[in-house]
Amino acid sequence: MTSDRRASWLKGVLDLMVLASLTAGENYGYEIVKDLAESGLGQIKGGTLYPVLNRLEEAGLVAAEFRVTERGPGRRYYQLTDLGRRTLAEQGGLWLSFGESVRTALIKGGVEHVPREGEPGER
Repeated sequence: MTSDRRASWLKGVLDLMVLASLTAGENYGYEIVKDLAESGLGQIKGGTLYPVLNRLEEAGLVAAEFRVTERGPGRRYYQLTDLGRRTLAEQGGLWLSFGESVRTALIKGGVEHVPREGEPGER
């Protein structure tokens, strides 16, 4: 059940996290996956990431460019558009506000820290 909830939460925030990962500059799929994993989202598979990137591109939030490389396969690089930056600022702020509301409600309900798997006190 925990993984089902995590998958649902990820669906709600993955688009924003992908946009946020591109604020430092253009990047390609594999590097975006690494950035997302390093930010704490865990391993995101290509079958999850590439539909998100396609949706963001169709919405005009990212621009994509395919580049041929001298070695290995070509890569599709993604970068934020101005609309993508504005959307990230607006929707990111709304998500942070929502997250704070959830945190406040959980703390009010007596949940200050829920141990992670393997931590002492795990339920």
